[in-house]
Amino acid sequence: MIENEHQLDVPRFSDLPLRDELLREVEELGYQHPSPIQAQSIAPLVEGRDLLGQAATGTGKTAAFALPMLERLAQQRPEQSRGDAPFGLVLAPTRELALQVAEAVTRYGRGLRARVVTVYGGAPVGPQWRALQQGVDIVVATPGRAIDLLNRGALRLDELETVVLDEADEMLDMGFVEDIETLLDATPDTRQAVLFSATMPRRIETLAQKYLREPVTVRIRREAVPEGEAPKVRQTAYLVPRSHTTAALGRVLEAERPTAAIVFCRTRLDVDAVTETLTARGLRAEALHGGMDQEHRTRVVERLRSGRTELLVATDVAARGLDIDLLTHVVNHDVPQSSEAYVHRIGRVGRAGREGVAITLVPPAKVHAMRAVERLTGQPIEFAPVPTAADLRAARLERTSVALRERLVEDLRGDLLDEESGDGVREMLAGLTAEFDPVDVAAAAVRLLQVATGAPDDAEDIPVVTPRSGERREPRGRGGAAGTRPPKAGTTRLFVNAGRSSGVRPQDIVGALANESSLSGRDIGAIQIHERHALVEIPEHAADDVLRSLRGGTTLKGRRTNIRRDRGFATAGRGRRD
Repeated sequence: MIENEHQLDVPRFSDLPLRDELLREVEELGYQHPSPIQAQSIAPLVEGRDLLGQAATGTGKTAAFALPMLERLAQQRPEQSRGDAPFGLVLAPTRELALQVAEAVTRYGRGLRARVVTVYGGAPVGPQWRALQQGVDIVVATPGRAIDLLNRGALRLDELETVVLDEADEMLDMGFVEDIETLLDATPDTRQAVLFSATMPRRIETLAQKYLREPVTVRIRREAVPEGEAPKVRQTAYLVPRSHTTAALGRVLEAERPTAAIVFCRTRLDVDAVTETLTARGLRAEALHGGMDQEHRTRVVERLRSGRTELLVATDVAARGLDIDLLTHVVNHDVPQSSEAYVHRIGRVGRAGREGVAITLVPPAKVHAMRAVERLTGQPIEFAPVPTAADLRAARLERTSVALRERLVEDLRGDLLDEESGDGVREMLAGLTAEFDPVDVAAAAVRLLQVATGAPDDAEDIPVVTPRSGERREPRGRGGAAGTRPPKAGTTRLFVNAGRSSGVRPQDIVGALANESSLSGRDIGAIQIHERHALVEIPEHAADDVLRSLRGGTTLKGRRTNIRRDRGFATAGRGRRD
């Protein structure tokens, strides 16, 4: 096993076994020295070795596997002799990451005229199929769409030379293990297999033992922090019913008032909903997810770095590789899928001796996950009550008092209280205090200020729960139907074998269908969440395509879930099916 030693001389890219066409692209991008994961991975991968690599997000794993894959492509299949079957396959957990990887591979391989095709769910299959038929060198794919195209005969793996699992831990957390094994089983025994992961839980090692042959193992440890500069992270968990998570988050963030924070959400729908809620509270929050173009995402991150916004609400994938020096808080709107993922997130704060804060909103059913984190890190996590409306009113008054005191001190230093300021404020107050008590005048001014700044009233009651008291039952309605009615005309109903007991919410189902099929959120109708299953209405004309896209199931709340037509009702208007 290779482990990084920072005292060793770091090579230049020109010292690595890469041809001039690749080195020119790297140089144009401004890179001179490879990162540790690149320096230790590229040479054995060019030699054709299998490799198991572990390194944190943002350390350059994409170039570590893309550059040697392109080098081997040029060696084994010169441009004039390339056929239609792909040379390499890269599997990524989400379409956002697949698009990012494909963009990088295309740029690195520009001088070699490498043909790169990206295939993913949530987009029409036809254009992707045609792109594959026109000939491809490297395919970047999400597992579900790769399986679909493989079954249709559009994706050929019989001549594959290299397969890469990128962010393997994320794919396993999302329930793709069966799809991954199906795809790996369809590749030739002689192919090179490469597995990269930010964390290395036991199930990753098991997968590597099954599919990698005598792999080179590269583990890049985090750089040692000088004594006295070790991360200092205050970890707090707030126990809250799942249905009140976002409301509780708003209260916690208002009480904390972070300078710069990342709020992690599970899906892009959650990101948009949470951003809207926080903005309504007067907090400066902006969304970051794969639905935005790269230019927009860059502007959002720059606004956080420059202090023009204070909260970045993001999915894990969109925030991968994001490094902000002055980050003060990391907030988990949902409990991370694994203890390793939690540690990976909070490692972004408390650097260089500065104090950082990690906050997690925890439903009672997930308390065990936080205990697992404590066992992994050896550090306690404080469970605290969600701030009450009274707590927030007191905090706002304290902030107003501090601001007034600072203004008074500033004005006194400038002798502004003894001079005519020219804005008429003192004359107005002199007139009011001649008629009313000065304290009453000041109190009215503060209340007007609170109204003008839009301070929320926090009238919503957030129940106080303990790990033993359980969650309150969700109200009936869209998220928990009292009964089962026939679907609307022109729609059919799908049956989902997961419900409230699995923590499934309507937005989880909408996100899964929109990400893995051609449906948009507007196409999805009424959703009924029951204890152990859910029902969702979709247009009848789209049902067959949706079910084909979801062949083999999808992932909800980290669990593999099957979706089929509901056997209770047929298309609206046809009556009940036997």
